[in-house]
Amino acid sequence: MKAIVLCAGKGTRLRPLTYSTPKHLIPVGNREILSYVLMQIADAGIRDVGIIISPDSGGRIRECLGDGEQWGLSISYIVQEVPGGLAHAVKVSREFLGDSDFLMFLGDNLIEGGVAPLLAGFAASRPHGLVLLRAVADPRRFGVAELDAQGRVVRLVEKPREPKSNLALVGAYVFTRDVHDAIDNIGPSWRGELEITDAIQKLLDMGKIVVSHELKGWWLDTGTKDDILEANRVLLGSSATDQRVAVAGLAACQTGVAADVSVESCEIVDPVSIARGCVLRDCCIGPNVSLGVGVTVEGASVTNSILMEGTQVTGPVVVEDSIVGSRSRIVAHGRSGPVKLFLDNDSSVELG
Repeated sequence: MKAIVLCAGKGTRLRPLTYSTPKHLIPVGNREILSYVLMQIADAGIRDVGIIISPDSGGRIRECLGDGEQWGLSISYIVQEVPGGLAHAVKVSREFLGDSDFLMFLGDNLIEGGVAPLLAGFAASRPHGLVLLRAVADPRRFGVAELDAQGRVVRLVEKPREPKSNLALVGAYVFTRDVHDAIDNIGPSWRGELEITDAIQKLLDMGKIVVSHELKGWWLDTGTKDDILEANRVLLGSSATDQRVAVAGLAACQTGVAADVSVESCEIVDPVSIARGCVLRDCCIGPNVSLGVGVTVEGASVTNSILMEGTQVTGPVVVEDSIVGSRSRIVAHGRSGPVKLFLDNDSSVELG
């Protein structure tokens, strides 16, 4: 079994931060989103992983991940020259995959419990494909699966106007080599892309068996600012209250305050993740706050936010529901109401 992780997306919904930081490397709980994905793959027993990258952001991802040794993985990098869709990502990975069964995992998705149960279900029944599904409130926003009484997929519909089920496709799939034949026999969708939903439907049309595994826990698709803040809240809360998150490959979401943090007249409201080298004076931090390495907060309050490495916040300001890129500077010269910020690296904000 091999795995491919799709990381070639541009993250346009996360501008301006993704001008400098690939969305898969944005930290939640002081750990890059992609790191959690790789931990879950390693926990499932897979060792050979192909990372699908774009020419634009691929260098940053290579630099961050290296050869995968820190997770016990062997990582290969596969460049997807154009954003041609999820099935296109499989197509460009063909040489890496060979004839192996494989897991396909979207690099910006976090799944409670990891992917080991998914692989166990695949091994037990040996279908040609397995899709991870989750019940959602509004299935019209997703690819939707229709199942028979045995849980086999009989039809897939992309963003249906009148859904016949509430089971949405989550960002994890398992396939045999048969999916390559299916992809070779589909064309681009109206978006000009090779869609994985069309490839799975083609498998069904070819008489192949596709089964489902329903996810009962949380699913975090970190595609927007609010999604990332929600992921930060969920991971900090899970790590603070439930040590079983280690089984889900999320143990590296460290809560609490690093040993060398300088704290003076500061109220800290759990859950928080405060990394080494932070300086906190006359401030209030939390709940649901992650402060990266070397962040300074003086005279301010921060709640439900992520402040990345080297950021400085000074003066009587309340920063809430914010994501602030590395080495940014926020200065309040006088007391003002709460502010909500979404800033790229090296930004500067002055409040009168």
